[in-house]
Amino acid sequence: MDSGGGIQIPSRLPLLLTHEGVLLPGSTVRFSVDSPRNMHLVSQRLLKGTSLKSTIIGVIPNTRDPENDTDDLPTLHKIGTAGIAVQVVGSNWPKPHYTLLITGLCRFSVSGLLKERPFVLAEVQQLDKLEQYTTPATEGVPAEEGELGELSHKFYQAAVQLLGMLDMSVPVVAKFRRLLDSLPREALPDVLASMIRTSNKEKLQVLDAVTLEERFKKALPMLTRQIEGLKLIKKTRKIGPDNEKRVTNICISPFPFNNVCIDIPFNLDEEDEDEDGDDTAALERKVHGAKMSEAALRVCLKELKRLKKMPQSMPEYALTRNYLDLMVELPWSKSTKDCLDIRAARTLLDNDHYAMDKLKRRVLEYLAVRQLKTSLKGPILCFVGPPGVGKTSVGRSIARTLGREFHRIALGGVCDQSDIRGHRRTYVGSMPGRIINGLKTVAVNNPVFLLDEVDKLGKSLQGDPAAALLEVLDPEQNHSFTDHYLNVAFDLSQVLFIATANTTATIPPALLDRMEVLQVPGYTQEEKVEIAHRHLIPNQLEQHGLTPQQLHIPQDTTQHIISSYTREAGVRSLERKFGAICRAVAVKVAEGHRVTKTEASIRDELDKAVPPELPIVIDHVALKDILGPPLFEMEVSERLTLPGVAVGLAWTPLGGEILFVEASRMEGEGQLTLTGQLGDVMKESAHLAISWLRANAKTYQLTNMVGGPDPLEATDIHLHFPAGAVTKDGPSAGVTIVTCLASLFSGRLVRSDVAMTGEITLRGLVLPVGGIKDKVLAAHRAGVKSVILPKRNEKDLEELPANVRADLDFVTAANLDQVLNAAFDGGFPGTASTHTHPQLSSKL
Repeated sequence: MDSGGGIQIPSRLPLLLTHEGVLLPGSTVRFSVDSPRNMHLVSQRLLKGTSLKSTIIGVIPNTRDPENDTDDLPTLHKIGTAGIAVQVVGSNWPKPHYTLLITGLCRFSVSGLLKERPFVLAEVQQLDKLEQYTTPATEGVPAEEGELGELSHKFYQAAVQLLGMLDMSVPVVAKFRRLLDSLPREALPDVLASMIRTSNKEKLQVLDAVTLEERFKKALPMLTRQIEGLKLIKKTRKIGPDNEKRVTNICISPFPFNNVCIDIPFNLDEEDEDEDGDDTAALERKVHGAKMSEAALRVCLKELKRLKKMPQSMPEYALTRNYLDLMVELPWSKSTKDCLDIRAARTLLDNDHYAMDKLKRRVLEYLAVRQLKTSLKGPILCFVGPPGVGKTSVGRSIARTLGREFHRIALGGVCDQSDIRGHRRTYVGSMPGRIINGLKTVAVNNPVFLLDEVDKLGKSLQGDPAAALLEVLDPEQNHSFTDHYLNVAFDLSQVLFIATANTTATIPPALLDRMEVLQVPGYTQEEKVEIAHRHLIPNQLEQHGLTPQQLHIPQDTTQHIISSYTREAGVRSLERKFGAICRAVAVKVAEGHRVTKTEASIRDELDKAVPPELPIVIDHVALKDILGPPLFEMEVSERLTLPGVAVGLAWTPLGGEILFVEASRMEGEGQLTLTGQLGDVMKESAHLAISWLRANAKTYQLTNMVGGPDPLEATDIHLHFPAGAVTKDGPSAGVTIVTCLASLFSGRLVRSDVAMTGEITLRGLVLPVGGIKDKVLAAHRAGVKSVILPKRNEKDLEELPANVRADLDFVTAANLDQVLNAAFDGGFPGTASTHTHPQLSSKL
């Protein structure tokens, strides 16, 4: 086993079978192993071993195709390399495997296999000395004679020549020179063959070269080829000392017995350097041609000057280049020309959206002013209304009307101010904010920006995005908006900002003050019918592959869907119902049946296989078959059948709603119980109502359960607000609570067609409340005929559609006397006969 004395490897070695790479003596290679045999070798030998001997393994190249690898032991290569495992790293992703760092020691040949499982263990014979790779060269060693000496000298000279063509100022090249001087000549073929770019097949030939003379013959052509390739590159590109770094990729690992790794590419594009220069010159031309502001131009020229001095390998090169690319892509002076034809704009808006007169009027006003004054700052509008009324889609129509680009920025859930202002360029992965990114996307400086769901901004440790929007949405500041990434001012004054929100309650006051708020109320039933037949039904027919000649939905059917199957301020649920009808009709059309016939007639048609008669008309019977029984009914009159029930009106972000108030009394100790998830303000309104009624009990002839003059004497009151799972708060239910309790204490029924809203005081005054339009529309949807409102809310009735004002009777009350007199048939006992009950005529 001793091949010349000195250090020896064990005669029995566990074998590692590798598909990737060839380990040569004197080199260090990283292997990834995941086969069962190799995994067992690592876990049972390397990880459990405690001595240096246990870290020595044999590495055998596996020439079998890994795609066709099987569990059977392949035919082993005859020559392998004994190596020492200097590092073992395990991982479970993407599948369990180990990564081994192995340094080659010497060659060996396999004498025989001792076992195949769980890992391969073989009897081996050492083929060359271990000292030649681990012991420095000593002076006075006699040179080889004959052909071997000549080959050795020629190989050494070629290695020195290759080294001389590289830049010696690079530390790793200097380290390579020291290794070249210190290693024995017989170790050079293995070390250099593992350094230079060669294929695994060529490295396998060097591994199989057992004799030193054969090894020199195999490795010398590889070294010569590298030298010739580098000469060719230098000749064609005239590479000087400053550029030699760009064609050498040298790495030295800190592990023992390691060599230098030099990678000299042959496929470098000869035009790269020239292209780099041309690219920088083109970028400079773009910077001058971007027509940016003077401050931005100075910053860009300064960054461009730094870019020219940077090598491309520096990480900051890519960051600076990305910054300059963004700066030249921004629309500093590019804009679209507004379409100022007011007549055409009105026609386009009317075609796109029905109703919404206030929004349309504001857009036409902007166009009119733009005709008179060209340099007008873009307005900052905020559309506030319930979901589904068309706030986002009308923003898109406004952009189309003006002939501008449109960009939507969704702000719902945003809780980082960097989304608005961007990140500073000192951070890794920094990028501009959504405002600058949007401008880059649309490529003009006067687009329409839709800031969607501005009322749903969050706040976190990363800052308050609502505060960052203050600069964006301030007409006096946004002409010099500074994004953290750009770090130069950009003019946003020509951008038309449109924000949308469901409520202004969650918008910070400072932000709300910067926007022009336009209320977008819910639609009336007549408006929904018109919208359905103009937009929703044609759209659903197109989406489901149907035509008006195949499906017809009459207006009375649409009205029935609106009143019995939807109860919303917008039209989203209504559109979904039309989609369900279209799907059902599509099935019937495909099957050849009619929807509007009874089951018996459908069964007859099944037998006859008669195609449907077109168009298929959807009537109430078909509607019930498709959508099921009605989801909503006009329940107001049915629920007012006992004393102690009244109907109020409430406002929610989703639109107006009717609100029932129920009261009951029982013997007790004068306690008041409130249920229905009420807020503090509503609880205080209930206490106010009780106090006012007790103070005026004699006037209104209110008694307790035994006829006493104090309604609360020996009586407990329970006040409930359905639905119990919905949180309720606000002062506008005050008059409703008073009416409900007055009905309970007097034993009289409240009128079944009356709904009311208003805040009360302890003196019996009725104060104004908000959301009148949404509340009145909710009453109209619910079938109410009369609405009691505060006197000071009379001005809000002008915003109501004419048909709603014609259908409803409005009673405006300044005090609770007037409210009670209007809420009960024949007036309320005790109210002054001189009180008038003003009713607005239907002409309003």
